[in-house]
Amino acid sequence: MAKILIVDDEEPIRMLVSKIVTKDGHQAMEAEDGVHACEAFSDADIDLIITDLVMPRRNGIEMIMQLKKSHPQVKVIAISGGSGFSGQIDLLSVAQLLGAKHVIKKPFTVDDIREAVNDTLA
Repeated sequence: MAKILIVDDEEPIRMLVSKIVTKDGHQAMEAEDGVHACEAFSDADIDLIITDLVMPRRNGIEMIMQLKKSHPQVKVIAISGGSGFSGQIDLLSVAQLLGAKHVIKKPFTVDDIREAVNDTLA
């Protein structure tokens, strides 16, 4: 199936999303922030990135911009529970403008992840 990179600074979220996608037959890789995600992306043939947007070091928006610049075909699902900027900017909308196929607000359900992954990979 697909190789999916899950990027989130919260380990329980990474583990949950990894468990969902591996149960559906995909291979999961994990990264704790945008810096590690960009390194992992360059070392592997990734089919899909599922990323949080509010993270330390390199956030999800910066990571999407960097990866889309060098790999415009990269498929992205963005997840976020907040704006990261005192509620002034809707980061999920920004991620969509940058090319995220789906955006999911935390808290999410297993079905939210499954449906987004299946649609994005279709």
